[in-house]
Amino acid sequence: MKNKLLFDFTVDKKTKTVVINREFDAELDLVWDAFTKANLLDQWVAPKPWKAKTKYMNFEVGGKRFYAMVSPEGHERWSIQEYTSITPKTNFKMLNAFADENERPELPGSEWNYNFAEQDGITSINLTIYNESLERLERMIDMGFKEGFTASVENLEKLLSVSAK
Repeated sequence: MKNKLLFDFTVDKKTKTVVINREFDAELDLVWDAFTKANLLDQWVAPKPWKAKTKYMNFEVGGKRFYAMVSPEGHERWSIQEYTSITPKTNFKMLNAFADENERPELPGSEWNYNFAEQDGITSINLTIYNESLERLERMIDMGFKEGFTASVENLEKLLSVSAK
């Protein structure tokens, strides 16, 4: 089944967006939790050998997640995510910005719009990331976002296969 799962990653510089469509061989509840609970996010969201470390997360409209990607050498790259809209198990939106360790954002940021759906035990995610500037989009891509995202969702597949048992 794994080979038939959709993974589409498109960059559109004209609209400053990245659109990702990804399917997972897991029930919606498991996938939703993996994207909305700090203890689960920290297990998969960083591409190895990096690790994710959430300082705090309040998943509600107006709430935030403040977390770091930590390199094997201990270098921390912080980000702030502010949740702007949540429709349980269907959609959530957030503003995302790089930050320093004192939560001062590096603007401009980006708007992330996640849509979730399940059919026959396969959960699909449609993620649209709108960047406030072309420069930020290009920086994100140059930093290896596609490769990092791909590696992270591979981590998530492993986590979901263990959780489903």
